[in-house]
Amino acid sequence: MSLRGKGVVVTRPASLAQGLAGLIEGAGGRAFRFPAIEIEPLPATTPPGKFDLAIFISPTAVREGLQHLPAGARAVALSRGTRRELERRGVAVAAAAEESADSEALLALPELRQLAGKRIAIVRGEGGRALLGDELRRRGAAVEYVECYRRVRPRSDPAPLLAAWRAGEVHAVTVSSAQGMDNLFALLDGEMLRSLPLFVPHARVADEARRRQVREACVAGPGDDEMFDALVAYFQVR
Repeated sequence: MSLRGKGVVVTRPASLAQGLAGLIEGAGGRAFRFPAIEIEPLPATTPPGKFDLAIFISPTAVREGLQHLPAGARAVALSRGTRRELERRGVAVAAAAEESADSEALLALPELRQLAGKRIAIVRGEGGRALLGDELRRRGAAVEYVECYRRVRPRSDPAPLLAAWRAGEVHAVTVSSAQGMDNLFALLDGEMLRSLPLFVPHARVADEARRRQVREACVAGPGDDEMFDALVAYFQVR
């Protein structure tokens, strides 16, 4: 489990970067912390009335939105990381997408198939994909969004990271979302990003990376452990 001599860019928000960075450094690698997204809380409110389910889209949605969990609603998690964040805070999880952290995987769960007459709150960041809410409504649910944070582009100085890349010290980049990748291309030299393997959370982001002509887009998974394991596996054979 060694990353000795490898430099990896960690683009998670500054408040969330330590987990993956610590794993990389613990394996002998060098973590370049370069946030591609920062989180700004929004003044969300708890929707009134009784809800059957509250779907949390991400660990950040748990941290910023758990206070808005409707009374009596059972919690559903979009990913293993979201499940862990809920359980860490003492919330029992009724269902979670375990194999892939996306709306398609969540919608495949048996618990979300028969929804006629159900009320569902989706706790998420501002904006985002409409697929989940639209499909839940098609299945008969009444859906409300609780948008409790927004993702913004940080004001980061790219000069030190670009200098390290030109010196041959950067060997891979990790990305946590399509928006984060968009921000990276706005903040950094596209030549750098296209020349390095890019580790992404799921196939949809990999497709976007290939559209941008990234040399290699490696689907790792959304969690720190999954990203770390994919990095180790990649460099073990190179």
